[in-house]
Amino acid sequence: MKNLDTGTEHLMAKIENNVGYLIMNRPEARNAMSSEMNVALQEKIAEFELDEEVRCIVLTGAGNAFCAGGDVKGMNAKNAGDGETVTIDKAIHRQRDNQRGTSGKLYKMPKPTLASLSGAAAGAGLSYALSCDLRIMSSAAFMTTAFAKVGFSGDYGGSYFMTQLIGSAKARELYFLSDRVSAEEALNLGLTNWVVDAEDLEAKTREIAEQLASGPSVAYRYMKENLNRATNGDVDDCLDLEATHHVHCGQTVDHKNAVKAFVEKKQPSFSGK
Repeated sequence: MKNLDTGTEHLMAKIENNVGYLIMNRPEARNAMSSEMNVALQEKIAEFELDEEVRCIVLTGAGNAFCAGGDVKGMNAKNAGDGETVTIDKAIHRQRDNQRGTSGKLYKMPKPTLASLSGAAAGAGLSYALSCDLRIMSSAAFMTTAFAKVGFSGDYGGSYFMTQLIGSAKARELYFLSDRVSAEEALNLGLTNWVVDAEDLEAKTREIAEQLASGPSVAYRYMKENLNRATNGDVDDCLDLEATHHVHCGQTVDHKNAVKAFVEKKQPSFSGK
């Protein structure tokens, strides 16, 4: 295991068995976002994307929460006149840059991403979870958009990711009403892939992540792009992209070794080449 310096206590990072772990670390605030956390998260996601040792990324939170979203207490202090004052244009630019570098990059990067939820995923924290390819939840965890309760429209791509996952009508309901969605309901809706007992979450997360990390990373890269394009692209564009990617994968060492292993009734080993 390799522990990494993130420059802040608000985010922990490590690499273990080709899995890059990002742990939001403000348990006393249910891992609510801070500027330090957001900057560090953006930097580490970019590093993990390019690090060949990292073949799968897990995003999770310390303690009994995933991420409560924006720091509402901090927002209140800012509204009272405390802290830095910036123009609306600068604020929008900062927000756009951080959103693209965090949830946007988790969604688009050419590696599998997995969100592991031990507890609440609310607001932008829910957006983070939905931006990942897969989600696993503790049976005690829950999701909520929460934005309407604090007069926000929503950020970090949650409205896009949720609509893609469960359709527009249900997404509108969950955004407008901000109801809590239990782990069981999230599973039924398709907002999560697995629900496990709280005591099994860490082990099951590791099992899934390491399975992904040992898989055919070149094929996963193209698989992910195909699936992302399929959600909003033209069918002919998707067919053409699949053809290009499929032929490319056929030239990889991983594919050739896997075919040989299949014929020999052996377990394939993938090297990412």
